[in-house]
Amino acid sequence: MTILTEATPENDAGENDAPENERANLPISKVARVTLGFWVLKIIATTLGETGADLFTQQYAMGYLAGIAIFAAPLAVLVVLQIRAQTYHQLLYWATILASTTAGTALADFFDRSLGIGYAGGVAVLGVCVAGSLAAWKAVLGTVSVASVARPRAEAFYWLTITFSQTLGTALGDWSADDGGLGYAGGALVFGAMLAVLAVLYWRTKVSHVALFWAAFILTRPLGATLGDFLDKPLAAGGLGVGRDHASLVLMAAMALGLWLIGQKRAQP
Repeated sequence: MTILTEATPENDAGENDAPENERANLPISKVARVTLGFWVLKIIATTLGETGADLFTQQYAMGYLAGIAIFAAPLAVLVVLQIRAQTYHQLLYWATILASTTAGTALADFFDRSLGIGYAGGVAVLGVCVAGSLAAWKAVLGTVSVASVARPRAEAFYWLTITFSQTLGTALGDWSADDGGLGYAGGALVFGAMLAVLAVLYWRTKVSHVALFWAAFILTRPLGATLGDFLDKPLAAGGLGVGRDHASLVLMAAMALGLWLIGQKRAQP
């Protein structure tokens, strides 16, 4: 069963319904198929990105700018490897997702705190970045559907948009939990409820699946941000007091277990 699977009408038939000679000429997608398992792994990855980035930038006191430099380097390498790969590699794909959410956390914190523009300012700036990336992608390639991500230019737009969305989601989660007064648990509940609404829209309405995918992709990040803070913040601050190091280890184990049990096939072009 799939939930919030991102598809467009022309791609609903799938590659297996095409004639054999046409299937042989289809480009090979190197991104994961969007299923319920995809969203489970995405939430775990974004939560780990929150605790992992905060572990280095805050607990180890490296600072946000240094954190960006540390996390951006592996992200750039992984994106290049992902684009150069000849087929879909599950571990490479999810390592790139994790690198994007870790770098996005440090980048969002730098925007919000080091630049002094606050959470609202960070959300506004990063929202423009996401919208601009999607608009440029649409203008150049004609679609922002994940089903179309099978060639280098589409992959480059895909990973740029993902990194911006991860950054925006971090700022949005922090804004709702702190300035919004929801707290970490309250923020997680609100974003979880918003994702449930998107699922209902997917199943019960004709709202664009492409739009629903990107909305869900963005909203899983503030859900992960608030869950991560809820796990590692001290009890006095409204968290569980697990600590960033222990929370990160638990989430790494959960991610490994999820990849082993769930597995992810490649998307169909």
